[in-house]
Amino acid sequence: LPSRRAAHGAMEETAGAERGFDLFKFVRHPRTIVRLLSWLFGMVVFACITTEGYINTPFDPEAKCIFNQDYSTCRYAVSIGVIGFLACVFFLLLDIYLPFMSIGTKRKTLFVIDLGFSGVWTFLWFVCFCLLAAQWARTKDTRGIPQDAAHATIAFSFFSMATWGILTYFALARHRRDANEVAIPTYMEPPPDHHTPYPPTYQPPFTSERQPQGDTGYLPSDYQPSDYQPSNQQPSSYQPPSY
Repeated sequence: LPSRRAAHGAMEETAGAERGFDLFKFVRHPRTIVRLLSWLFGMVVFACITTEGYINTPFDPEAKCIFNQDYSTCRYAVSIGVIGFLACVFFLLLDIYLPFMSIGTKRKTLFVIDLGFSGVWTFLWFVCFCLLAAQWARTKDTRGIPQDAAHATIAFSFFSMATWGILTYFALARHRRDANEVAIPTYMEPPPDHHTPYPPTYQPPFTSERQPQGDTGYLPSDYQPSDYQPSNQQPSSYQPPSY
């Protein structure tokens, strides 16, 4: 059953290569939806920080990060958001291209890259969420700070962690399915043997009235051998007359 399911999943994924690219079906795919959400969430995170993540006070002209004035926190969140945003675009294009590829080393390598990157970015978004939440909790003076932007950054960093975790699961399932395709047996009948008059599994039909006797002959079912035995009598002394 697992092998047949893997084959069924592979046929569904490569069906686009046979019928052409179906944009509507591609957009409705769960992996595409989650990847678009990851793209959107990453854009929200770095947009909130770049537009409202730095403020300055009337007494200090230098802009400082709203998260406890920690520059490294804002820079880390922006970096993770921008790279994740670009990675989503790359993997979306890769998802379009993969169904047209034949099963081989290059295809498996791309699956491993997708799996590894998704797993690493799930962890990095988790670190980003914890860092933003911790630095915001340590921020004492929130006067003049756009709190909505700070809350949105923390919330969408958590959402990004969740969506990248789902993408990791999808990548792992696709990698396992592609690995199982190599071990799928082919259920084909063996070629017929032309040296025999019948296939190996063929048996001539027998009726209830005639049973096989020996290798080739058939005798009636009620046949019984005779009890005749040759006698030891001497031949008759009768001789025909001579004319």
